[in-house]
Amino acid sequence: MRKLKRPKLIALAAVAALATASLLTTLPSQAAEPDDDGPQASQTGGYLFTYFTGEGSADGEQVYFALSDGENPTSFTELNGGQPVLTSTQGEQGVRDPFIIRAPEGDKFYLIATDLKIHGNGDWDGAQRHGSLSIMVWESENLVDWGEGRLVQVSPESAGNTWAPEAYWDPEQNAFVVFWASKLYETEDHSEDTYNRMMYATTTDFVNFSQPQVWVDKGYSTIDSTLIEDDGTYYRYTKDERSGTSCGKFIMSETSTSLTNTEWDFQTECIGSGSINQGEGPLVFKSSTEEKWYLFIDEYGGRGYVPFETTDLSSGEWTPASDYDLPASPRHGTVLPITADEYEALTEVYADVD
Repeated sequence: MRKLKRPKLIALAAVAALATASLLTTLPSQAAEPDDDGPQASQTGGYLFTYFTGEGSADGEQVYFALSDGENPTSFTELNGGQPVLTSTQGEQGVRDPFIIRAPEGDKFYLIATDLKIHGNGDWDGAQRHGSLSIMVWESENLVDWGEGRLVQVSPESAGNTWAPEAYWDPEQNAFVVFWASKLYETEDHSEDTYNRMMYATTTDFVNFSQPQVWVDKGYSTIDSTLIEDDGTYYRYTKDERSGTSCGKFIMSETSTSLTNTEWDFQTECIGSGSINQGEGPLVFKSSTEEKWYLFIDEYGGRGYVPFETTDLSSGEWTPASDYDLPASPRHGTVLPITADEYEALTEVYADVD
């Protein structure tokens, strides 16, 4: 494992020490969005990458951490000696698709994940008919201390699975909107054929959730939605699960001015086609230092995450990043911009573990 460069960390921490409070009050899904009123680039510390590595190993379906090399959003070094930072002994005792979000007050982080273990059984059909109705939830005030975590049921009894949960703060509802993919069944034994819809519920504490509702129903399977807001518009990126279609197994994008709207406007499809063989688990984030966005797409069955970039979300056009250095086999996760103090704290705890 490559070692992080401590001189850069110390310098970043010194520059940012007085800016942390300001940085924490920005959007919960990002540490900062640089603008005229927000923190400047020198106040940021880099990025935390959370991910899992796949069902190919006994501990691949747990939560891994990596830190960016300085403020480079496409170059990361594994933490904790490349071993899981969080493991689940609850539910199915495996967690996939870890998603992390900063609370709007800036005083807490929530990490949520799919309660699912495929290693050792390979039963994808069973996982979608009689899988977990819950998500795994961890909380932290500092990105280091997470506690035991808890399982929370969010799906209805008619669901067969609860996959790839994510969350976004909705100021209109003064609550987090948590969304995930579920197959919904009409029969008690879940024996019929059906497809994945995107569901959502709201919460303020990740303990109590509203009744789940259908968010995306296209008449065919869609999974792995992620989103970001810019200038009053939400951009949602979702995997088209169909096989045998021109854009099946790739990412589509849609827009809306309301987060929980069920009728979003089509923007584009086939994102990643021509650069990757197939894609899922998109993650999206804005650079902390410039007007640029990154979309990582998981080339499952291949390289894992491959980064794409754009300087204009409204264009719907994404270009493969020309140079990147990611951890080994990173799968569906999150990249979170963090402060220099947070970066230093994570380094002190995890970077020197062999």
